[in-house]
Parts: sequence; structure tokens; C-alpha cells
Amino acid sequence: MKYKITPNKPFGVIVEALDVTCDIHDVDVNVLRELVWNERLLVLRGFRTFAQANDFSNYCERWGEISVWPFGKILELIEHNNPEDHIFDNNYVPLHWDGMYRPQVPEFQLFHCVKAPKSGQGGRTTFSNTVKALDNAPTELKNLWKKVTGHYQRKMEFYDSTTVSPIIDTHPLRNFSVIRYNEPPSAGFGQFLNPPTLKFTGVSDEEVSEFHQTLRETLYSAENYYAHEWQEGDLVVADNFSLLHGREGFETKAPRHLRRVHVLSNPPLDNPRLQNYK
Repeated sequence: MKYKITPNKPFGVIVEALDVTCDIHDVDVNVLRELVWNERLLVLRGFRTFAQANDFSNYCERWGEISVWPFGKILELIEHNNPEDHIFDNNYVPLHWDGMYRPQVPEFQLFHCVKAPKSGQGGRTTFSNTVKALDNAPTELKNLWKKVTGHYQRKMEFYDSTTVSPIIDTHPLRNFSVIRYNEPPSAGFGQFLNPPTLKFTGVSDEEVSEFHQTLRETLYSAENYYAHEWQEGDLVVADNFSLLHGREGFETKAPRHLRRVHVLSNPPLDNPRLQNYK
């Protein structure tokens, strides 16, 4: 083997090339897929990767069927001038799961780093392991969270959708619990472009405040939360059914350019929580 596998902290694994000639295409995707299923997050570093965008999407086909958006297979995550939505600005993005507003929910997110911010410029992609979070949380908090249902509405260029989901849900392919939560933007953050409309029901107004506070503390605790600092060429594969993810803010005009592809499960998961989509 021309690579080594080491644990990442606090979860996931790092697969690192041992030779500068090691190509990402030479690593067995079946092995990598098993690693993601078991470890939730996979960081591949130091490999020869993709010269062009279509090289990346062609590689992602090895993982399964790609979820195609109106813009195509690849989302270019790069800061826009005068953006109309927060995914294209340089501010932070709260924790959420991908596909929550779409007809099908992808199992895997694959991110390829084309350009990485310089040290100190920010822009880490954040992940919270909701399986670990539930394992680590006391029973009284889980009992509170089980009462809550999230109502989420979001309108942007690619959809106008409503999703209703219990906070504690069941993994769609395996019989264990996960957290499905679209975190509200932090109070006092300032301008947040095109935020979703959020409502949480099932508990009193007083309990809603406790719910958000305790859930955020758990999701962001050091034992459950990982922020990935990008290096050029990194490939990160995330289990979208088990993790929540977001983004730290970064210095405007920093050279942060990621490409993201969604890969569906086999068979594809029709979104069980989608109430309205157009």
C-alpha cells in the first residue's frame, strides 16, 4: 500500500499518501466506502487528484449515482461578488444536513480543495458527529430533544422548500438514532444573507431556549465536533446521514475554492421529511 490510515480526532480517519506518485484513483473505493460507514468522515491527503472539474465528477461516479442539481453535478464553493445567498459569501454557515430541502437526500458529500485559505484566514468546514453526540448526551437532554420537531423553510435560486423533521430521527439505512437539525444563525451575528425560516415545536417557549442551548453545546463539544483546515488537494468524504456540517467564516477574498458533489445511496433515499418542493 502506498498510503497509511490513521485515526482523526475526535472522529473519522485520515488516509495519507506515502509517495508523491500515489494517485487517488488507485485507492479502492470499496475500502473507502466502508471506512466512511464505520468512521463517518474520511480525509484523503497528499494524493494526486483532479486536474479538471469533470475529472472530479467522473471519480465521484465510482462512489455511486450523483445527485444532479440545476447547475450540474458540481457545486463550486467560492466567494461571489455581491452574493444573494450565504453559501456564496465569506461568513459562517450554521450546522445543517445537505439535501434537507431536496427530493432526494445524498448519503455522501465529497469535497475537493482546489485552493486553500492561507493560515489564519479561516474557512474551515465544520462537522458534528450526531451519533457520538447522542451516545455522549445524558438521558434527560435526549428526552427533551425527542419532544422537538423542526419546521424549516428555505427559498433560494435552486428551490423553495419546506421540511419538517423530528430532531432525533433514525438513520435511513441502519437502526440507530441521528440528529437532524438546521441550526439557527447565532444571535447578534449581524448580516446573514438569505436565512431560512425556522420554527421548533413540541415544547414550551422556555424549553425551546433550553433545547437550543443544550443541543448546540453538545454538537459543538470537543468530543463530537471537528473543524477541517483545508490543504490544497484534500479530498474529504462525509456521511451526510449521520453528520451535520457547516463552515467557519473566512477572510474576504481569501483563496478558498472547494468543489462539492453529492452521491446518493443505493437505492436513492427519497426525502421522507420534505413537505413542499418547487
